[in-house]
Amino acid sequence: MKRKFSYGLLLTALAVNLFIGAQVYRQNVHAAEREDPYPNLKLFTTVLERVRQDYVDGEKITYQDLIQGAMKGMLNTLDPHSEYMELSKYDELKKDTQGAFGGVGIVIQPTKDGQLTVVSPMEDTPGFRAGILSGDRIIKIDGRTTEKLSMQDAVKRLRGEPGSKVEITVLRPATGILTNYALTRAEIKVDTVKDSTGHREFPLPENKIGYIHITQFGEQTADDFEDALRKLEKKGMEALVIDLRGNPGGLLDSAVKIVEKFVPKNTLIVSTEGRGTTPASTYKASARNPHLNLPMVVLVNGGSASASEIVSGALQDLTTLGKCKAVIVGEQTFGKGSVQSILPLPDGSALRLTTAKYYTPSHKVIHEKGITPDIIVPMTDEEELDLFYKRQPGSLDNLDEKLRERVQKARDVQLDRAMDLLKGLSVYTKRNGEKVPPKTGDKVASR
Repeated sequence: MKRKFSYGLLLTALAVNLFIGAQVYRQNVHAAEREDPYPNLKLFTTVLERVRQDYVDGEKITYQDLIQGAMKGMLNTLDPHSEYMELSKYDELKKDTQGAFGGVGIVIQPTKDGQLTVVSPMEDTPGFRAGILSGDRIIKIDGRTTEKLSMQDAVKRLRGEPGSKVEITVLRPATGILTNYALTRAEIKVDTVKDSTGHREFPLPENKIGYIHITQFGEQTADDFEDALRKLEKKGMEALVIDLRGNPGGLLDSAVKIVEKFVPKNTLIVSTEGRGTTPASTYKASARNPHLNLPMVVLVNGGSASASEIVSGALQDLTTLGKCKAVIVGEQTFGKGSVQSILPLPDGSALRLTTAKYYTPSHKVIHEKGITPDIIVPMTDEEELDLFYKRQPGSLDNLDEKLRERVQKARDVQLDRAMDLLKGLSVYTKRNGEKVPPKTGDKVASR
């Protein structure tokens, strides 16, 4: 009996091993088939020929139409930022990078479900003055639905000659209200560094806390920012608020130059990691006019994206390492931390392909996660709208009496919290003579 039991057990074990081995073999074969280009290309050409021969309106399509359509579909399945650009669209892109353009001044981004979302309205533009807010969904452009519309095609519809008209229908998710905006396109050309009044005078209040608002990161941003710092320092600035709320991003080099003003030379600011022909890259401080011991608060919100997240994420990490003195205050940022490369093709078209992702100095990924503030201070849509009206010259004249009274009483709770924090740090430093105050562990602000 003992020998029979052992023999049966051995047979069972062999059967199990054979079954598992067969399963592993099948999986390896399927994986190899998926990775082998030749059978997949054969399938593609088979489908191409069947469509070309049997499609009911076949006389209206060409092989070029089908191939370009396939390439567009292939790139669109990867992520919202990758795209096949035919010759005319690639030419438009090159023109955009060479100068100003006519548009409404709103930065848009598709959500995972394909809806066009406003990342941020750019200050002093038609979209900003109309009251469009970060998070609004664009449902229609000139009466045509934006469903399944790519970001690039949406941008093309929104842009046009300065002085021309465009109508957009916007859904505000927080209220469920649909609003039609009739906008007149303008040349989008704005100052990217401003003071609290929207100008470039940079007054310093009695509390000696300076304020600089960066609306986006352009070619002149770093130089303009340095000029603002010098003006404030000549007046005796002891601490600084950098406002990145609603800043949709811009040039990576510009963001790096902002951070390096506050950290020691050769400090890692941001890194990128990709595949294939896109090697890992690192960006380090080159010690341009460093302001090493300046206490700062950086304000962010859901409209702070891309380069704004590089700046806030770097300053947050480097403060933890003791290389600067910054506290991030506000709300979770947008989470756009991928790198798009333009890859020209032989026929004059091009690929816009996501080739890498940004990482903070501590190697935190930004993409689809964003930056979590050290101190969270939420604001409602109503509070943001009130502050928007309050910042607009002459906007109160167009409001009814009840709304005008509410707007006049509105306070910027995030900026107030930043000022209170810096005042407290100043008092602590003067009393104790220490360079770095103790951490409070305060992650959520009381309202």
